[in-house]
Amino acid sequence: MARVSFTDNLQKHLPCPPTSAPGETVRAVMDAVFEENAPLRGYILDDQDRLRKHVNIFVNDEAVSDRVALSDPVAENDRVFVFQALSGG
Repeated sequence: MARVSFTDNLQKHLPCPPTSAPGETVRAVMDAVFEENAPLRGYILDDQDRLRKHVNIFVNDEAVSDRVALSDPVAENDRVFVFQALSGG
């Protein structure tokens, strides 16, 4: 299973501790995470089920290229990192 972690900033809004989740694509992994933590979906995906503009997901050290379908592949021992971009001055 992939290891999924979330930025500390996201964890300020709701509990989302690191977890392991099955799946061969980013979408499958994230859907497994959302099954265990349904409120997290609204922070990560928009109303059309696409990755929100201010959210990024990396598989190991590579940003996902498919922000719509989240079809990027995930291997058994990959690390998936989800973070929200910060703005302000």
